[in-house]
Amino acid sequence: MQDNQKKFKSPPKKYQPKGLSILYEDHDILVVDKTCGLLTVSNEKVRENTAYYLLNNYVRKGNHKSRNRIFIVHRLDRDTSGILVFAKNEKAKHYLQEEWQGFNKKYYAVIYGMLPKKEGVITSYLAENHVLKMYSVDDPKKGKLSKTGYKVLKESKKYSLLEIDLLTGRKNQIRVHFSEEGCPIVGDKKYGKKEKGIKKLNLHAGSITILHPYTKKKMTFETKVPSYFKLFVNS
Repeated sequence: MQDNQKKFKSPPKKYQPKGLSILYEDHDILVVDKTCGLLTVSNEKVRENTAYYLLNNYVRKGNHKSRNRIFIVHRLDRDTSGILVFAKNEKAKHYLQEEWQGFNKKYYAVIYGMLPKKEGVITSYLAENHVLKMYSVDDPKKGKLSKTGYKVLKESKKYSLLEIDLLTGRKNQIRVHFSEEGCPIVGDKKYGKKEKGIKKLNLHAGSITILHPYTKKKMTFETKVPSYFKLFVNS
């Protein structure tokens, strides 16, 4: 990977972004591990406490006049933890977005209950209603094709730990698919149920394999499944 890349020097620690761990960085891409609860980009209520804002400050080393910036390639839901890939120039952004659907993306989730089939693919057409919730429709003209591959890794009396292949990247896709299967993701207040004592969504973007926009070499980035996932399936 480093053959045609200059060695990259990270900014001082005081500019390291809170809520984000830098997994990899060079002159074209910036790969981070995002904590649960941090927005990828701003919304009407939150402007500055986002991955995008914090990482822009990070690459500028605190200098607001710096021309350095990052570019959004994809997003994670606020309550989903795990790997986010940003570009550091427009050429890299366009390449990654054009190739994005072909990259391998693995997630991990804890769901309520047990699935009848321990491995499979959930397929539906997803649409959005007036309150911005996603749901499946039968008519292909009214929704976008969505495919979620999964494999059960471990089960307890009430919960199951899944490894998930995100075969398409629709809004809230994983959360909707398992909710509609009757096994919502633990901690999902939007598509699941509220349970006392559970504050975090148990959905984590665990690994991604991309082709580097400059070298075109295959790169895989991985993070550990959050420790609190195991509390549900080790009992």
